[in-house]
Amino acid sequence: MNGDKDSNLNLSDLSSALPSASRTALSARDRAGVVEAIKSKVEGLAEQHPVMLDSLAPKVRKRVEALRAIQSQYDDLEANFFVEKAALEAKYQKLYEPLYIKRYEIVNGAVEVEGVTDEALTTDATEEKGVPDFWLTAMRTNEVLAEEIQERDAGALKFLKDIKWCRTDNPKGFKLDFFFDVNPYFKNSVLTKTYQMIDDDDEPVLEKAIGTEIEWYPGKCLTQKVLKKKPRKGSKNTKPITRTENCESFFNFFSPPQFPDDDDDDDEIDEDTAEHLQNQLEQDYDIGTTIRDKIIPHAVSWFTGEAVPEDDYEDMEEDDDDEDGANDEDDKEKGENDADDDEKEGKTRKKIH
Repeated sequence: MNGDKDSNLNLSDLSSALPSASRTALSARDRAGVVEAIKSKVEGLAEQHPVMLDSLAPKVRKRVEALRAIQSQYDDLEANFFVEKAALEAKYQKLYEPLYIKRYEIVNGAVEVEGVTDEALTTDATEEKGVPDFWLTAMRTNEVLAEEIQERDAGALKFLKDIKWCRTDNPKGFKLDFFFDVNPYFKNSVLTKTYQMIDDDDEPVLEKAIGTEIEWYPGKCLTQKVLKKKPRKGSKNTKPITRTENCESFFNFFSPPQFPDDDDDDDEIDEDTAEHLQNQLEQDYDIGTTIRDKIIPHAVSWFTGEAVPEDDYEDMEEDDDDEDGANDEDDKEKGENDADDDEKEGKTRKKIH
């Protein structure tokens, strides 16, 4: 109320500041320490005297003081909620892990599911094991990721075996790991993307994102394309002129945009460039959280299409209807044009005869 941003308490994202969910649970000491730290901050804020209260009538002020006391009780409960939420998340991450392992084994053909006999497998020696293109299909079915995956990316993403994520404590944030089989595109077996967060007025804010440098094999880089231009006539150089330029690719995800260091005066950027970079970072973060929160836990539902919202299906059907309608109009117009052509041809023939 007094315009002092330091007096605003926001605990909604506190869970990102708590220890990693990869641990089974918070110790009693950790739990008590986190709660006490939050309570201390709440009490410190409560001791501040908002200017707004001075302008209130004495009776109204008493009522507002009572409301502030209720808010303090709520903040205590919310602090406990986030501590217990972190412990619960850690518990269930442990329970999810065996299921993720089973999924990995089936997808990559390490084990066979019940009902698929050895005899059935030997009937076709060329039959692929596991579930081919599992992660590629799952990601392509998601609207956010479909916009990032280009046709030329598909060949490399067919070798994707698994995707995992975990929280990071120092610095705070989370990490995505993409596990690849041996492939003809790059040497890396694991590509990693890490998001580092900082606290800004109790709100976790993305500081930067870091990706693995991909070791492309010669001529296989998917984030660049080679353009060839014929030499001018009469030029002594008869060889085509080639140049390389960046192109759209899902694998640009591992080369995220970066703001220049604050200490580097030579790298100052204007407001428009800063806004463009900010938008790129937000889009990049959206992709990362989509993979973390949607694709990894519900991969098979995206593979089958069950996870696609109904609205998206309706949009797809409308697009199909529009295309069919356009095709019908084209056919109708083509028929009319053919009839006109026949009529014109007939008239021409009459003139010839």
